[in-house]
Amino acid sequence: MNVLLVILAALLLLVGLVGAVVPGLPGPPLSWLGMLLLMLAPNVEMQVPLLIGAAVVAVVVTVIDYVVPSISTKRFGGTKAGVWGCNVGLVLSIVGLPFGPGGLIGMVFWPFVGAFVGEKIGGAEAKHALRAAMGAFLGFLSGTMIKLVYGLVLLVLCIRLLL
Repeated sequence: MNVLLVILAALLLLVGLVGAVVPGLPGPPLSWLGMLLLMLAPNVEMQVPLLIGAAVVAVVVTVIDYVVPSISTKRFGGTKAGVWGCNVGLVLSIVGLPFGPGGLIGMVFWPFVGAFVGEKIGGAEAKHALRAAMGAFLGFLSGTMIKLVYGLVLLVLCIRLLL
């Protein structure tokens, strides 16, 4: 049972890392579930405060990941139309993911395209729309990096728990 829990925990931690860069795959919650399974193993000391803290951070990181591109679009001068376009782009990045390499490329660029198109529909000039779209792109990258760091921190913590 102990070996099975450790193997399942390791798989969830690794899938959580993949989920940090793949939209639609909830990386932080999967990483946290891996940590939970590891702490349920008989030879690993359960650290409830660490588990609760990691759960709270997983929720915060997940929410931030969905909010940062929109906030970044706004900070780069985007209007409501650009923010809505960015949000539509985020949804399209999740929907388009199953369609192979094009889906993987699209997951990065849909928020950018959505913000740009939203700004253009809202009547913005191309230069302004491009600036807002760059904000969406940088926000997407920021959210991805935050999730990746969270997943790596949990992985390192879990490895230390095993040693």
